[in-house]
Amino acid sequence: MSTPIGQQSVLLTQEKMRELIFLSQEGDKIARQTMIEGNTRLVWSIVQRFASRGADLEDLFQIGCIGLMKSVDKFDLSYEVKFSTYAVPMIIGEIQRFLRDDGMVKVSRSIRELSFKIRHATDDFIRLHERQPTLTELAIKLDVTMDELVLASDALRDPASLHEQLFESEGDALTLMDQLRDERSERSFDHIPLRDILSRLGKREQTIIYLRYYLDCTQSDIAERLGISQVQVSRLEKKILKQLKSWMLPNQATLKDGFQ
Repeated sequence: MSTPIGQQSVLLTQEKMRELIFLSQEGDKIARQTMIEGNTRLVWSIVQRFASRGADLEDLFQIGCIGLMKSVDKFDLSYEVKFSTYAVPMIIGEIQRFLRDDGMVKVSRSIRELSFKIRHATDDFIRLHERQPTLTELAIKLDVTMDELVLASDALRDPASLHEQLFESEGDALTLMDQLRDERSERSFDHIPLRDILSRLGKREQTIIYLRYYLDCTQSDIAERLGISQVQVSRLEKKILKQLKSWMLPNQATLKDGFQ
């Protein structure tokens, strides 16, 4: 959102706002911009409620404007309610989500901003096409690479602690660490180099592994996202796993870097 904090916005009547919302939802970009700029005071008044949270106010203002844009896009004109009644909870929710996601693992501002753009672009796409966008469609819409898209999508996820309690039975708690312990428990972390091994794969192969084993996507889902057939995904997956196994085997002769 380009409007800076503190800029005086034009006061809009309820009738004018309903007119602008109608035009905006019909695709009028000028009406949408006018509606957003006319409500920046509302966003700023909400941002000030979170001033004590330690976050940058400019960041919160930008995030609040995302909530405002969602309100304009989703406001139901068939109900006789004030726009602010609908918009305020949306703006607050967007800011609270940002503060929650901005957790213990710090990511760069550019990645965080791209993550929020992805979320907003996804909402827009679903509203227009009534389905989830593919990774390729999002990458094209946001003019970013597939790698940047995947990185930003995953960057704000909260990390899982190895001591996180999974469940408790008869006073005995089971943690994630317990799930790792077996006859080879002293070597549990020997598999951390897997990240380095995965980095030797090509970009498409890394994406397939990420979608298949991190996001639990089916081969059909991956095929649709990458624009290839399910048979091709199956063959690629088998080939990738075979290559990874050869790289992970002890005493294996050094192979050339890169996916063969």
